[in-house]
Amino acid sequence: MNTARTGQNGTFWTRSHYLDRMTFRELVVAYFQHYTIVAYLALTALSIGLFVWHPAAPLPTVATVALILFAYPLIWYVLHRWVLHCHWMFKVPFLASTWKRIHYDHHVDPNHLEVLFGALYTTLPTLLVVAALPGYLIGGIGGAAAGFATGLLCTCFYEFFHCIQHLAYKPRIKWLATMKVRHVEHHFHDEDGNFGITNFLWDRLFGTLYTRADRPTKSPTVFNLGYTEEVAQRYPWVARLSGGVAVGHPRRRTANKQV
Repeated sequence: MNTARTGQNGTFWTRSHYLDRMTFRELVVAYFQHYTIVAYLALTALSIGLFVWHPAAPLPTVATVALILFAYPLIWYVLHRWVLHCHWMFKVPFLASTWKRIHYDHHVDPNHLEVLFGALYTTLPTLLVVAALPGYLIGGIGGAAAGFATGLLCTCFYEFFHCIQHLAYKPRIKWLATMKVRHVEHHFHDEDGNFGITNFLWDRLFGTLYTRADRPTKSPTVFNLGYTEEVAQRYPWVARLSGGVAVGHPRRRTANKQV
C-alpha cells in the first residue's frame, strides 16, 4: 500500500510518507497540504497585503527583490555547509534537538517527506534576518514586506525542488536531472559537497562541487553526518532522542527491523 495516500487508518499527515514511493501527482498534493508550505504561502499573502497598504517606491522594491533572488542561493549554501552540517550543535544539550530536527533526521532517511521540510521555528526567524531586514534597510516597511515575500517564495521553490530530487523518477529537463544527480550524491555517496539545491554555482566557486567519479570512495558517515557511535558516547543527546545512531542505508535498516 502506498503510504502517500489517505485511508481508513488516519488523516494524511498522521502517517509517514516517503518520496521514493510517491508519484509526482501525490507529491504535489502532499506539498500543498503540509503546514510549513501553507504557513509560507499565508505569510506571503500577508506580506503582499502589507506592501499594498504601505508600498515602497519602485526602485527600492526592485532592488530588494533582486538582492534576495541573488543572495538566497549563497545564504542557503552557507547555512547548509556550515550550520546544518556542523559538528558543534549536537555537542550542546539545548541545541541537539534542533540539529536533529533540521538536518540529522533528513540524512538518516533522505526520502522521509515530513523531515525534509524545514522547521518553521528556524526558517522564519532566518528569513526575517536575511530577507525582511535588508528590505527594510532599502525601502522601509514596504521594502521589508517585499523582501520577506520574496524570501518566502524562494523557500517554497527550494522545498518543492528538494522534494523532486528525492522523488523516484528521472526529470525530463536536463538541468533538473543533473541537479538531482548532484543532490543524490550528497545524500547517498558523500555528504561533504554538493550543498546546493537548485543552484550549484557556489559549490563550484568554493570547490565543493563533485561527481561520483571525482570521489570514488563512499563516505561512511553519509547517513549520520559524523554523529557516530563513538561520538554519541560523549555527546548522547541526539542518540537518546533518535533511539540510537543511524548506520547503513535507511531501507536496509528498515528491513533489518522487520526481520
